[in-house]
This record gives sequence, structure tokens and C-alpha cells, in this order.
Amino acid sequence: MTDRFYITTAISYPNGRPHMGHAYEAVTTDVIARYQRLRGRDVRFLTGTDEHGLKISQAAKAAGVAPKAYVDTQVTAFTGMTARLNISNDRFIRTTDPDNIAAAQELWRRMAANGDLYEDRYEGWYSVRDEAYYDEGELIDAVDASGQGIRLSPQGTPVEWTVEDSWFFRLSAYQDRLLKLYDDQPGFVRPSRSLNEMRAFVGGGLNDLSMSRTSFDWGVPVPGAPGHVMYVWVDALVNYLAGAGWPGDAPYWPADLHVIGKDVVRFHAVYWPAFLMAAGVDLPKGVFGHGHVLNRGEKMSKSLGNVVDPIALADAFGVDRLRWFLVRDVAFGDDGSYSEGAIAERANADLANGIGNLAQRALAMVAKDGGVMPAGEGDAPALRDAMIQHTRAYFEHMDALALHRGLESVMAMVSAANGYFADAAPWGLKDEPAKRAGVLAATLDATRRIALLVQPVIPESAGRLLDQLGVAADARDFAAFDTPVAPGTPLPVPGGVFPRWVEG
Repeated sequence: MTDRFYITTAISYPNGRPHMGHAYEAVTTDVIARYQRLRGRDVRFLTGTDEHGLKISQAAKAAGVAPKAYVDTQVTAFTGMTARLNISNDRFIRTTDPDNIAAAQELWRRMAANGDLYEDRYEGWYSVRDEAYYDEGELIDAVDASGQGIRLSPQGTPVEWTVEDSWFFRLSAYQDRLLKLYDDQPGFVRPSRSLNEMRAFVGGGLNDLSMSRTSFDWGVPVPGAPGHVMYVWVDALVNYLAGAGWPGDAPYWPADLHVIGKDVVRFHAVYWPAFLMAAGVDLPKGVFGHGHVLNRGEKMSKSLGNVVDPIALADAFGVDRLRWFLVRDVAFGDDGSYSEGAIAERANADLANGIGNLAQRALAMVAKDGGVMPAGEGDAPALRDAMIQHTRAYFEHMDALALHRGLESVMAMVSAANGYFADAAPWGLKDEPAKRAGVLAATLDATRRIALLVQPVIPESAGRLLDQLGVAADARDFAAFDTPVAPGTPLPVPGGVFPRWVEG
């Protein structure tokens, strides 16, 4: 049986341009997907856009175009971002795709056949910006710029009182089954902070969920209910099924991991599993809610003027420098902060002074000594022990989705290799060529191992470094980790893979 791994991002709402939150989620999910491929798994990686709902309908009206024409234009910014950031997704799905619409209608029919949908009248608070319903007890009392009292959602977004005919989902019937899911599979929701929040939310009691709208028509038509379109989160969540081929042959389902922002955990850890239970479909294996990426410690907003285009940062620093920073400096699962200065400092410290310095010093000496992989192992028991220890830690951290800790282990390997190289001082061994060759061989093999491990994070740069180390294209997955480059293998003329970043 094939060892499959199916991973998804949340799908982006294309009513504006991609921001750093979109970039962070795409990059971290890509790192996990690439890591699993290097482990030898058959990976399917899905990302895309969420294109229905009132928010899109209103944005299209303001732009003076039809909703489909509006999203067709907007979505190019998101497909462009995935390409620019070297995201290795297997499919970019759109909720307006025919197979997603068909999957949403089939899920609806199955929920209805199970007796979990009924028609009634909805009266309650709705946030257009969040495309979410909120109970009275969740709202925040606030004051607007004119001094008038207003109600806000828990996310700080405006809410409005909504009254319309709607189909409802019997979410209340799934309280006990959801609590049992959390108890039986505590890894279903990660990190633990999100699990505790969902357990408290469900434990406090669940109201049935409004599942259709009649006040606008930009959505998936409800089967057998003219005038009703599905609540946008229904067809949005169904993208994970459609992207796996459901309701036809879907060998990658259930998904191994949904990577999402912490502000939409409720939709993925409460509504989504309840829908699937009602439809008799297997549940995904896990949901991970990552934190926010803050600009100099502040949440990004247009009013503060601190929204940064990730493509502009990629153009300024290079894609791999940006990717490295996002994974290294933002603890996966927690909020993190970035600034241009922090990106530059991290890139110079780790990539230029760390990995780059290690590689260039050893490769430059090998080039002078004939340009082939030297023979010998070097007297390096401490280096070997360090490499074993930190490699084991790397895999443990990456398997546990502690991506930043995985890179900490890599940098510990870099430190050990640089320390060995400095202590062995091969530049002083010109009269002892065998010993010099052993030191260089040990250093280059340590560098090869490091380059293999950083491939998920900086794939383009790691590939160029592996080229210079003479590593064959078919020897770059983790199965080849303990297979050194054969002595005598010709090595190309070395060139700097990680130059220091200098402003201007």
C-alpha cells in the first residue's frame, strides 16, 4: 500500500491582495509537504481560493462587475504568490470549480438524507467580513469613531442583525460526538491551546447552524431548494474533499493535515467534522491552527498603513531568505513578528555566516586541491556524534510540526561543523595531504547532510549547494542521507550560494 500524505492550506478569500499571513501559511505548509516527500511519501498538497459569499458579492458590486468576473481577476494575485514563493502545491482549487460545486451539493444531499438539515427562519448576528454567525454572548461592546455604541465579533469585525429564511444544520446533535473526538484523539486539534478552546466552545453548548442564504445569489445552489445558496463555509470546507477527488475515487482522503490560521479553527474543528459525521464521510486526521504574523509586533491593517506585500519582500530579499526567516523566527503555532531588519539579520547570521561560510571555505580548498571529492573520514568523533544527535532531533521536531525547532537543530549541526573545521585547521595541513583530505571530506559530508535537511525550507538554494557538493539528483531524499559522495567525484567550481544581504 502506498504511503500517502494529504495536506492542505486554508483557502484564501480573494477580495484583496495576498498579505504576509497568506504567505506564511503557504510557506509553512509547503515546508511540511516537501519534508514528507523527502521522507518518501506520496504527497498531495492542496491550496486555493474561497470565492463565494456576501463579501465577494459586495466587492464585485462596488467594482461594477459580475462576481465571477471579479474573482477571475482577483485570483491571479494568489496563483502568482504561490508561484513566486516556490510553493509546490499539486493543485490550486477554486470553490467556483465545477467539481467543488458538485462535491458541495453531494455533501448537502447526504447530510439531508441523514435528517440533519431542516428549514426555518434565521434571526441573529452576522459578520460579513468573517462570513460567520455569532451568538449574543460572543459579541464585544465597542464605540465607533463618532462615539456611537456598536457590536463587534470576537475578531473585532462589524456585525449586523440578519433575518432571512434558511436551512439549518443540527449542529446541536453533535456536541457529545465532538467532545468524544477531542478526548479520543487529542492530536486532532493542535496546538493544545486551540484544542482547549474548541473543547470549551463545544462544551458550552451548540446552537444549530444556519446553512443557506436567500438575500443574495452568489453561492452554490442548494439542491431542491430554489432561491437558496449554501452558507459560504460549506462549499469552502468541501474543497478539501473535492481536491482529493470525492465523491469519486479519492485515494488521498482522509486528509492528514489541514493547516489553517488560529482564527478559523472553529470552522475546521467543530463545523467541518460535524458535517462529515452527518454525511458519513471519514474525518481528517488533524487540524493545526498557526498564529498570526505581525509587522513589528502589530497586527496588520490598512488603517495603520502597515500591510506589506509578501511579493515585495521576496523581491527585495530573495525567496529563500524570506522563507528561511518565516520558518526559523516564527514558532509554528504561535504569533510571530517580522521586520525587514530582522529578515536581513537572520539571513546573514544563518545562511551567509553559517551554512554559506561552512560550505565556501571547504569547497574553496577542495578546488585548489584538484576539484574532486577528497578521500578519507577525518578524525572527527565529536562531529559525528553531534551530527547524529542533532539529526535525530531534527526529524523529531519536524514530525511534531515544530518547524522552527527543526531549524534550530540544523543550525546546531552548522555550529558543530564550523567548529570542527576551525579546530582541524586544514589550511595548515598542506604538508599532510591525507590528513587535510580527511578533514575536508568530513566537513563536506557534514555540509551535504545539512543541505539535504534544509531542502524543505530553501529548496532552490539547497539545490544549488548540493550541485556544488557533487550530490546526484537521485540522491537527495532522506533515504540517501547516510550515503556520502564517492571520493574522486568531480566537483564544479564553487560559487557563493548564500551571499550576505546588503541593503541598497
